[in-house]
Amino acid sequence: MKTTTSLAAASTLVATLFATAATAQTVAFLMPDQASTRYENHDWPGFEAAMGELCPDCTLIYQNGNADVALQQQQFNSVIAQGATVIVLDPVDSAAAAALVEIAHSQDVKVIAYDRPIPDSPADFYVSFDNEGIGFAIAQSLIDNLQAQGVPEGAGVLQINGSPTDAAAGLIRDGVDRALDASPYVTLSEFDTPDWAPPKAQEWAAGQITRFGGDIVGVVAANDGTGGGAIAAMKAAGVDPVPPITGNDATIAALQLIIAGDQYNTISKPSEIVAAAAADIAMMLINGETPEATSTLYNTPSQLFVPAVVTQQNIKAEIFDAGIQTAADVCTAEYADACDALGIE
Repeated sequence: MKTTTSLAAASTLVATLFATAATAQTVAFLMPDQASTRYENHDWPGFEAAMGELCPDCTLIYQNGNADVALQQQQFNSVIAQGATVIVLDPVDSAAAAALVEIAHSQDVKVIAYDRPIPDSPADFYVSFDNEGIGFAIAQSLIDNLQAQGVPEGAGVLQINGSPTDAAAGLIRDGVDRALDASPYVTLSEFDTPDWAPPKAQEWAAGQITRFGGDIVGVVAANDGTGGGAIAAMKAAGVDPVPPITGNDATIAALQLIIAGDQYNTISKPSEIVAAAAADIAMMLINGETPEATSTLYNTPSQLFVPAVVTQQNIKAEIFDAGIQTAADVCTAEYADACDALGIE
């Protein structure tokens, strides 16, 4: 009887130690740039909080590649050397990231592609918002607005895409193209914004204003940074009123511009949702489980979330009533009156 009890206790101890070993892992979270504030303000805190609940004993490493391919590769190699068994990777360059996936897999390290897919070498999983759907939604929203205003067929819009090295930007562009191609409007000119940098988008937009002037009836910009660059160019050129301009990410600056009437739309996609999903997937991979995919993209099992388009008409409900942002953070003195007019308090 004593022997049986001892064996049972020993088995329990071994099982406990095994479970601890299975979860007390090192997990890295590698983001691509600092041009967008979302990574430090939303993605990383969301991932850190979710992992803290799922695996309090896990060691977490956060690094940002600052739009530098070589730097991100160094960071990737470094976290593997530090014992990372799962790497959540939002690549600076989607094509260059294929080699990183191969390096990881050669050392039995799992890779979760995050936000931006890695087309040339399938990761173990891909989690993101539906980027092509985002592109289609922001463009279609702008088209519907132009038609509601009675803008005639054949009028022209500008198209500002994201970084040419970002596969997610390519998906957003595909969605925009799908909407514009089926619309009664024409694309006057198109630009791929290096590193998603707002100043580069602003510089390009300024040139197009000089070139096309009043023929520009709208701008489909792939995110809030590039959209903000276009708005800045319009204002600097004295364009009044500013034509409808799209965005994506629901940054505080973009929400303020929408409230003020300078930006037409954005996409509400709380990054914490995707970050928490990435944490869930990381734990499944650590425990040897197979995460459930809802779709497949670039031969990679994927989970894609569908976001909401935000305009002045629904900003109160989608952003403030939903608790995504507070009036205290967004409705600063400059925007207080405009917030009051929309019932945001």
